[in-house]
Amino acid sequence: MIKNLKYKSTIGIIGGTGLYDSNIFNITDEIKINTPYGETSDRITICTYNEKKIAFIPRHGKNHRIPPHKVNYQANIWAMKELGVNVILAPSAVGSLQPQYKPGDIVLPNQYIDFTKKRRYTFYDGPVVCHISQSDPFCTDLRQTIIKDLNNLQFKFHPNGTYICIEGPRFSTKAESNYYRTLLKADIIGMTLIPECILAREMEMCYVSISTVTDYDVWAEVSVTSKEIIETLSKNVDKTKKLLLTIIPKIMEERNICNCSNSLENALV
Repeated sequence: MIKNLKYKSTIGIIGGTGLYDSNIFNITDEIKINTPYGETSDRITICTYNEKKIAFIPRHGKNHRIPPHKVNYQANIWAMKELGVNVILAPSAVGSLQPQYKPGDIVLPNQYIDFTKKRRYTFYDGPVVCHISQSDPFCTDLRQTIIKDLNNLQFKFHPNGTYICIEGPRFSTKAESNYYRTLLKADIIGMTLIPECILAREMEMCYVSISTVTDYDVWAEVSVTSKEIIETLSKNVDKTKKLLLTIIPKIMEERNICNCSNSLENALV
C-alpha cells in the first residue's frame, strides 16, 4: 500500500465523458502513482468531502485525450487499490437501445454483455489463475443506496438495465444496433465498462456504474445534432455531480454488508 498515509482514500471516482475534474470537492493534492501496468489515465486528484477522503481520476484523461480502447484500465484500478480505495463510483455516458431509456435518464445497470475484443481483462495471467464470479457484477448494497438517493432527488432513472460494452472507438452500424437491442435485449450501449468492473471485482472492491443516457443509438434513426448531445451531456454531468455529493456521505468506511470484499474466495486456482 502507499507509504504516505495522507493520500489514503476510501472512495474512488473514475470520471467518465464530461466529468474530467473533481472541482465539486475540496482538493488537497494531485499525485502520480507508478503501477506495474504502466501509466494511469492522468494524475490522481486527492480530495475530501464531508470528512470522506476521495481519489479521483478522469477515465479518458483531462480534455478527453484517451479513446476507450486505449484506457489503461489495469493501471487505473491498481492505483486505486494502492491508495486504499474499497469503493468505486463509475459515471459514464451511454447511448440508449430501448425507447423507454431516454436521453437525460440515469441508468444503474445490473448486468452487462461484453462485446469488446482486445483488452486486458485480468490481473491474473498466471501462474495463479482467477475465475472471478460476475453473476452479479455490481455491488448490490451500493446500488440500493443510490436508488434511494435517486428517488429522493427525483431524477428520472432506471434501477436496472443491461449494458452492452463494445470495443469502439467507432459507433455501431444500424444492423449491429438492432442486433444488440432485439436479439441480445440490451438496454444501453457504451465502450468503457469492460474490463473496469471486472478488474475492480478482482481487487475485491465495491463497484457501481452510474450510466447517463446522452442520445438514442443509431437503431432509432433519430436525427440528433452535436449541439443537442453536448447540451444533454452537460445536464447529465450536473445531475451526476449532485448524485455523487448525495451518495458519498452515506458510504461507510468498512464494507461488510456486501460480499465484494470476499470476491476472491474460491476464485483462485
